[in-house]
Amino acid sequence: MYVNWKPAVLAVCLVLGLQAAGCDSDSTSPGYFDACGGSVSDEVCYAKRRDPNSEQVALATEIALRYMDEHPARSEGWDWTSGVFMFALTELYRVTGDARLRDYFERYLDYHIDQGYELVWSDSCPPALTALALLRYEENAAYRQVVEDVLAYLQVVPRTADGGVNHLGTVLPNPPAIWIDSLFMFGMVLNRHGEAAGDTQALGLMSEQLGIFSDVLQSKSGLFVHADDWLLPFDTDIYWARGNGWVTASLADYLRVRFLRDETDPDAERVFRDQVAGILATQDADADLWWTVTNRPGEGDNYIEPSSAALFAYGMARAYRYGILGQQELAAAKRAVEAVRDFIETDGRGRPFVAAISTGTEPHTLEGYTSVPVADDLNYGVGAVILALLETSGL
Repeated sequence: MYVNWKPAVLAVCLVLGLQAAGCDSDSTSPGYFDACGGSVSDEVCYAKRRDPNSEQVALATEIALRYMDEHPARSEGWDWTSGVFMFALTELYRVTGDARLRDYFERYLDYHIDQGYELVWSDSCPPALTALALLRYEENAAYRQVVEDVLAYLQVVPRTADGGVNHLGTVLPNPPAIWIDSLFMFGMVLNRHGEAAGDTQALGLMSEQLGIFSDVLQSKSGLFVHADDWLLPFDTDIYWARGNGWVTASLADYLRVRFLRDETDPDAERVFRDQVAGILATQDADADLWWTVTNRPGEGDNYIEPSSAALFAYGMARAYRYGILGQQELAAAKRAVEAVRDFIETDGRGRPFVAAISTGTEPHTLEGYTSVPVADDLNYGVGAVILALLETSGL
């Protein structure tokens, strides 16, 4: 069910006098933080609201440039790890206009288009976010084809009995299983393509999958279990932090797109609010971060992990900007970003990098999750931290 909510939001804004939070004097401007008024373009407004001159944007840029210098674009793979990092660069470029960022993610995409790529599971989808970002600036048939290939893949990918997109695609189609990672990996492509093209079918597919995933994976706490099926034993009463971070980020962006279309998805918003309640309940009071298994703090070899906190902060700040969440969630996001800074170290040349990121993670038992090793300078963790710094800047 979709309803038009902007007039109501505007009325509230006018009553409460929230001009400082984004209700400009322009009477056509909706009442949310990221609004700038009818005389300012969306792209200029995006940058303005994230304060291009802020210390956080400067730090995000330094982290990005250091990583780029250490890792040539063509060394980055066609997968989720590089796809998340490239997505972060495309968002950072929107704020800074730094040509070095665009040159890098454009070279990455061009290289893989020239070499050829395969779409075989959900984790093959995120590079399409780079294509969508570049299509914002100019039409390109090859970039458009990348997006079309992902949309076509989602039509033929094996589904579970509930209708969920099999995370492992054609790599391991039997038995089909959903993983929470997928809601970001293919979901963000549906969000951004649906927004750019006005594709109601893509947004409808995202809504459908959100419903299926939440019905199967969301617990009473609001947090999501990792998967519904796996070949090896895994616990269904524990909640992996970064996996839930993927959900927070993609759900916030989905609800943003609906908002800007004068629509809402009440079921998705309920799922999101319930999950955020679970996130807030498990934020460590001392560290302001999350344990890699959120609901088992201090147990066994459980550890605090920065990429999950960055994704939670990104999602909560993004939702705040459009009036979906409020000051409590924004405060939690800001505290998390400040705490993540403790994981930003400098190399021998004084350049910042992100340390102690948990490596790739499959559905596990508690012991399995907490034994996943950490490593420095992992692309997806770097990308998550850039997104968090960017999205909480200017607030």
